[in-house]
Amino acid sequence: MSSTPSDPARVLIVEDEPSLLRALRIDLRARGYEVTTASAGEEALVEAARRPPDVVLLDLRLPDLDGIEVIYEFRTWSTAPIVVLSGRVGTADKIDALNAGADDYVTKPFSIDELVARLQAALRRECHQPAGTIVRLGRCQIDLAARSVTRLSAAGPETVHLTRTEWKILVILLHSPGHLVTSSRLLAAIWGPGAENNGHYLRFHIAGLRRKLEDDPPRPRHLLTEPGMGYRYMP
Repeated sequence: MSSTPSDPARVLIVEDEPSLLRALRIDLRARGYEVTTASAGEEALVEAARRPPDVVLLDLRLPDLDGIEVIYEFRTWSTAPIVVLSGRVGTADKIDALNAGADDYVTKPFSIDELVARLQAALRRECHQPAGTIVRLGRCQIDLAARSVTRLSAAGPETVHLTRTEWKILVILLHSPGHLVTSSRLLAAIWGPGAENNGHYLRFHIAGLRRKLEDDPPRPRHLLTEPGMGYRYMP
């Protein structure tokens, strides 16, 4: 039996099988975790935004969204660990989940002790950025949890609208301040494996981000290009 956490972590369980969802909820609460649940992808994303979890247990087969899509959406604003629970045993499914941003993959059926051990390992590895963090980029204020961008000026705040792809790229860069993020990493994270030769996709969307966020887009100070390598966010 695993020890009860001294400061209970909040676990979001996303599972559409009622009996398994109930069993996981009961067992994890008995072990001292704070548990919230969802039985569909959209419900999970709403719940995660409302009460940001410390770790997510995610089934890939959901009634409305594919679990891979849920991972991509969640990763646009949080780096909290995701442990996938799935009956899919193919290597390709595991690779897709991990490339999308999952931290671990547990195949059904599984023992609760193994699952808790994986959950605890994911929590130990992760020192994630708290949801709700506000990031300043020039005159723009970025709310990662609300997925909103506001430009501040003497005339008052103005909402900046980003496309879904622009937002995904921006969040990946913001999570690595001062560090080079390679083009291949961005391409794989946004468009999946096999997109490494499509660097023009990135150039197009980075240009869009600069037009919307930089004070002087032709001479960017925050979203920098490292020729032949990738991009860097400088606070």
